[in-house]
Amino acid sequence: MHLTHDRSESSNAEELPSRIILKTEQLLALPKRKGGNMSISSKHIIFLVLGLVGSIVLFEYSSLDVQLQQLFYDHTSRQWLVDRDNAILKLLLYDGVKLAYILFVMVLLFNVLFFRKKILVKQYQTGLLIVLLSCVLEPALVGSLKSVTNIPCPRDLTLFDGSYPHVTLLSTYPSSFHQEKSIQCYPAGHASGGFALMSLFFLFRQTRNRVIGLASGFVTGWVTGAYKMLIGDHFLSHTVTTMFLAGLIILILARLLLPTTVTQLPDNR
Repeated sequence: MHLTHDRSESSNAEELPSRIILKTEQLLALPKRKGGNMSISSKHIIFLVLGLVGSIVLFEYSSLDVQLQQLFYDHTSRQWLVDRDNAILKLLLYDGVKLAYILFVMVLLFNVLFFRKKILVKQYQTGLLIVLLSCVLEPALVGSLKSVTNIPCPRDLTLFDGSYPHVTLLSTYPSSFHQEKSIQCYPAGHASGGFALMSLFFLFRQTRNRVIGLASGFVTGWVTGAYKMLIGDHFLSHTVTTMFLAGLIILILARLLLPTTVTQLPDNR
């Protein structure tokens, strides 16, 4: 009796990972397009647009950004929780990440241009192109937005012993404030490369690998984004906006470039 019960529990425990993967597949898989104006992929895009707009409204009309950032700053010592001059953290979470990202994009480009006739590259050509374009377009878009939004970093604000007033996306500088040059802190640029790697979802064929690819980009984006928050370079809203923009770029590219959906590819990789 007990033996049967133990076997049942063991069987349930072994099935748990498979159930999680199956549920994830149901949530993330993009079904074949049907006739009509609205397909599943377009619904995902609209969902991200609504998420982006909703997050902007949330942070614009709440003090969530400032309240969270206050936790990372010591007004007595005038120091952020993480020292931006910490050589090890800077190497691992800033310079090292940037170098690895550049090398990764160069390898992708090299394969797409010079090995496109290779069987393995041809099999994954569309996925490689989605990842490559995502890794180029996402940082480029964020960089372009940073050049026009003119929003200061937390460390620049008088709230954190800087010289700038607190200005958000939908607010303006006080008429009494004299600004000598434009400032570029919104959206978060450093995290853009990490979030662009969420496009790895479309490179792989097995659900497990797709989930790993998506999670890798998500985690990389938030780790690098959190680092910049802890040194006073960004508010939470800056990183959230970058994440939604990355998701939009990736889904739009996938919608444009995939001849059929990823779920129809042979499930052998």
